[in-house]
Amino acid sequence: MLALGVAADRFTYPSVLRACGELRDASVGREIEQRVRSWGYGLDMYVWNALVGMYAKCEEMEDARRVFDGMPARDVVSWNAMVSGYASAGMWGEAFDLLQWFPGANIVTWNAVAAGNLKAGNDSEVIRLLSQMRSFHGPGLDSVTVVIGLRACARSGYLKIGKELHAVSIRLRFDRLEHVESSLITMYSRCQRMSSAYRLFRTCSTQSVVIWNSLLAGFGFMDQVEEAILLFREMIYSSVFPNDVTVLTMLSLSARFGHLCHGREMHCYIIKHGLGASNILQNSLVDMYSKSRQMAAAQRVFDQMQCQDRHAYTSLILGYGMQREGHLSLKLFDEMIANNIKVDHVTMVAVLSACSHSGLVTQGQLRFAEMFDVFCIAPRVEHFSCMVDLYCREGLLSMAEEIINKMPLQPTAAMLATLIEACRIHGKTEIGDRAAKRLLAMRTNNPGHYKSIANMYISAKRWPELAKLRSLMSVMELNMIPTRSLLESEYDICPVEQDYCLNRSLHGGLSYDMTDTDFSSSEEVKCNEAFGG
Repeated sequence: MLALGVAADRFTYPSVLRACGELRDASVGREIEQRVRSWGYGLDMYVWNALVGMYAKCEEMEDARRVFDGMPARDVVSWNAMVSGYASAGMWGEAFDLLQWFPGANIVTWNAVAAGNLKAGNDSEVIRLLSQMRSFHGPGLDSVTVVIGLRACARSGYLKIGKELHAVSIRLRFDRLEHVESSLITMYSRCQRMSSAYRLFRTCSTQSVVIWNSLLAGFGFMDQVEEAILLFREMIYSSVFPNDVTVLTMLSLSARFGHLCHGREMHCYIIKHGLGASNILQNSLVDMYSKSRQMAAAQRVFDQMQCQDRHAYTSLILGYGMQREGHLSLKLFDEMIANNIKVDHVTMVAVLSACSHSGLVTQGQLRFAEMFDVFCIAPRVEHFSCMVDLYCREGLLSMAEEIINKMPLQPTAAMLATLIEACRIHGKTEIGDRAAKRLLAMRTNNPGHYKSIANMYISAKRWPELAKLRSLMSVMELNMIPTRSLLESEYDICPVEQDYCLNRSLHGGLSYDMTDTDFSSSEEVKCNEAFGG
């Protein structure tokens, strides 16, 4: 436009600046600001506000504040842009300071600050803000405010406050809006009130796919697999077409609970309805097959993906590691780095777990050292847990004890219990006794941990220590129930990996009744190929 000699005006610049904000391109925005100031459009309110909004979206808050402070006059748009910008950037002190000076702050501004806190995980601050908003605005609250509050309650389990917001939504007649109904179902299910969530679902004004997904996710959160299966089938029979979120939820349950048959049915559903192009669903399938130890199927899905990202690689690395094929896991990890795919802490857990299962001590030590030196990832508890498990499996108990003593974080009870069980197996009672004292000091309520200590004392014929342990368990009213050995479990997976690696991802699946499925010949071929014929 400029090259053709067509002059820009005060209506042109706001549109271009909004585009810069959407693209997060502050450098072009600065060039436009210079042009605006040189051409004399700087006094126009629309242009000023567009500049503030552009810098705020680009998280260049110093530039946004510079423009804001230099404005000869400000309106509600100017203030909202600055406050919401500070909130989105997590600069809560600046946001609140500005909010105090905001003449006539409206509900949009308050919502912006509350949403920013929600995004940052400050749920208690969201609730405090909502309380202030009700005091200042009363019936001026809108449905966005209610949804923000319900999401904070769902995440933190604030059932009482969630019920109050439900009452507010009824009083203000927001309770029949789809996004409010969906948030209410999610809140009740996350607060472990599935009966309330289910009753609300049955009385919803419109049972759209969003509403169905909310209840399905609730059953998934509560690990109510059969209920989720029945609801999914009812959804199909009700002529409500599932979307990617629905299928992802169902695949999540299949992966978590090892329901391979349901996962395969969902795979067929994805193929039949042409959902295979979704990278999220493909990642979920790789994860589901990997956790079900169907590595050939997982590899086929992985090979057919157009975009093999970090999640897919991590699932495969973990799956091969569970099968004790650590060399394949490390080969995939090296391939991932060669393809310039960014490594995160979850990938490193999968890599270290694979080394542990395959007895690759040197490789495990090398990869653990590379975490900070090469990938700038600070080791977390789960990474130290993998290293302890690696050393314990190979009988390097002194090294396991050393890493526990030197780690900058407090060891978990499961980590100490793993060391104690390894000491029993290898007859290293001295190291096990030190670990047992630390574990007993934690006063854990897991009877399996005390059973490991007892087994070690029995193997070493340390009867006085055993008597003291039984006395302590009697005082704590713990039953000495039989438990599987931490290092000799059926699937040879340590508790750390079960807790963190295997149950972490949100990929899994549920059942779809395929008896009435009418596949075309090409779809049938695709299904056969997917499952290896």
